[in-house]
Amino acid sequence: MPDGSDALAVQVISRITEVPAADWDACAGGNPFVSHAFLNALEESGSVTADTGWLPQHLVLPNPAGGLFGCVPLYLKSHSYGEYVFDWNWADAYERAGGQYYPKLQSSVPFTPATGPRLLVHPEADKQEVMTGLTAAMIELARRHQVSSLHITFPPKDQFDHFGDLGLLQRIGVQYHWENQGYADFDAFLAALASRKRKAIKKERRKVAESGIVLKALSGDEIEPRHWDAFFEFYMATADRKWGQAYLTREFFHLLGRDIGDKVVLIMADYEGELVAGALNLKSGDTLYGRNWGCLGRFHFLHFETCYYQAIDYAIRHGLRWVEAGAQGEHKIQRGYLPTATYSAHWIGDPGFRDAVEHFLEREREAMEHEIALLGHHSPFKACD
Repeated sequence: MPDGSDALAVQVISRITEVPAADWDACAGGNPFVSHAFLNALEESGSVTADTGWLPQHLVLPNPAGGLFGCVPLYLKSHSYGEYVFDWNWADAYERAGGQYYPKLQSSVPFTPATGPRLLVHPEADKQEVMTGLTAAMIELARRHQVSSLHITFPPKDQFDHFGDLGLLQRIGVQYHWENQGYADFDAFLAALASRKRKAIKKERRKVAESGIVLKALSGDEIEPRHWDAFFEFYMATADRKWGQAYLTREFFHLLGRDIGDKVVLIMADYEGELVAGALNLKSGDTLYGRNWGCLGRFHFLHFETCYYQAIDYAIRHGLRWVEAGAQGEHKIQRGYLPTATYSAHWIGDPGFRDAVEHFLEREREAMEHEIALLGHHSPFKACD
């Protein structure tokens, strides 16, 4: 371990409040989703608990001089909901063969398909040594729990490569991200698009404006309880329409606004004096992350305006380089969000099952790389027209 202190022990904590926020955040960097406040909001609100199938098993590596060398957000899970890297078929195959897939260990941010560090390392620590030690600790905890597997989802590319070097299985997915090429304003972005795509976006934005809907981006103290009440109603309505599960409680949004409201960008749509739709985003120093959206009623093109165009406009005005618009959606390509690889890494305890998953992933990676390349040909930008 760091500085040759191989007697140091990685500790397991069952609530993130067991470690001081300043110590955790010193390792977390600027990604809002792995911040102490965000992870605590999930736990304190009752969204992430043993009862909801997410038992916190966070790892921390204390520094004897004070603080932490590193830490890992980690959960013991009894299902595969809320992950966005789908392993239901793996679970079904293993259990039909007589194995027990659940529980499993999951290093991720619950309900958040956003790329960010999973091995959190203090900037003054030896990065490679701490990452290697924390990875070994995750695998050791998996063995002690006697779980079938360990999954690390949406790590950055350097950590994905690190896990591969240590023998974990590697998986590739795809999302759609927008990059700011130094645009002066939204019109400058539009000017970079092929004529047909540019006209389509202008038409969609014009239809929303002509409907009388007014949109505003709110952050920090601008977000009032009434905004969170309305957004929670939108969130629940979306879950109901999709026959999905509403993972987040109303209390979660209250805590989010209270503790990291300055990292929140809440796009709210007003129609004739009533709030009718909204999109929740969080921001880091260079990225705006789209998370949840909801709407009451039917308004043409409002989803595209609220989630995609308002996000681009905000990123340009605030000098952000990237907008990550969340999981799924090839329709994002024609709106300037280009296909981008995402990553996950997997440790499988059963050797026979591991071999089967490895062979599957080899074929899947080839298919995904081919798909990303093909999707890239549909870029709406002039240079690729």
